[in-house]
Amino acid sequence: MNDPGERVETLIVESGGDRLDAYVADHLDLSRTRVQGLVEEGLILLDGRPARKSERLERGQEIEVRVPAPAPLEVEPEDILLDVLFEDTSLLVVDKPAGMVVHPAPGHSTGTLVNALLAHASDLSGIGGKLRPGIVHRLDKNTSVLLVVAKTDAAHQALSRALQRREIKRLYQACSWGHLPRSPLEVEAPIGRDPTNRRRMAVVESGRYAMSHFRVVERWLGAELLEVALETGRTHQIRVHLAHVGHPVVGDALYGAGWERGIGGRAHRWAQMFNKRVSRQFLHAWRLSFRHPVSGEMLRFEAPLPEDLSSWVEWARSET
Repeated sequence: MNDPGERVETLIVESGGDRLDAYVADHLDLSRTRVQGLVEEGLILLDGRPARKSERLERGQEIEVRVPAPAPLEVEPEDILLDVLFEDTSLLVVDKPAGMVVHPAPGHSTGTLVNALLAHASDLSGIGGKLRPGIVHRLDKNTSVLLVVAKTDAAHQALSRALQRREIKRLYQACSWGHLPRSPLEVEAPIGRDPTNRRRMAVVESGRYAMSHFRVVERWLGAELLEVALETGRTHQIRVHLAHVGHPVVGDALYGAGWERGIGGRAHRWAQMFNKRVSRQFLHAWRLSFRHPVSGEMLRFEAPLPEDLSSWVEWARSET
């Protein structure tokens, strides 16, 4: 009998030759390390027998995978400094730094924005559940970003509807390698899971509609500072679209690793030096605007570039 919450998946191998651990990881969106652990626990069967992680698969074989329910996480308030730009009885607006995970998950049970919020305000909306109280939208850990947090269920529902109607507007600043072919530049290209790497997103025909608008703010020797507006909110949208047009985000290890080495001419040395200075992806959500869910007042907030990003901009300017 399965444990409550246990996930059971059955896969029929469509083509042979892959290692079992790689095949299961790719098809079930699990890490290979996680799959290997399931194999060692006897939770993966191949044609009814315990599987071996390194064995090669043959077409038509059946794989049964049992993924135990995750251990419950207890979310504790933590006294973590928050940069709160606005707060009333309905919501908060927070400037989240890069590197801070938004909500607890396996491997990130402490130090998250939710841990900090629970210490700051005990009356957050419960719609997001115990792990995501007040959280209206998903956000990238490695992006510094302005975000709105709901304190009541009514505010949460209203903000979620506004998000779906694209009435919550956000402007980003990004730095991309090379020079865009023109400015402004619109990129309309569907985004979905990368079929060759489940950790990444990609422009794929079967993906969801996505539209991004890019405008050059400053042009440097081997890179540009951009202002970015999104019409849609797909996962990693800015990073995927810029990589798709051949100008990935500076410091983006997932979509632009090593790209600076391809810059030629006198910009080559500049790009190498700039890349050594940049320690994270150069992406910052600096402006947020939306209507207050209760008063209907239009609210607008701005956050300057964080100190690390602004120091890299100063270097880029001085060396161009």
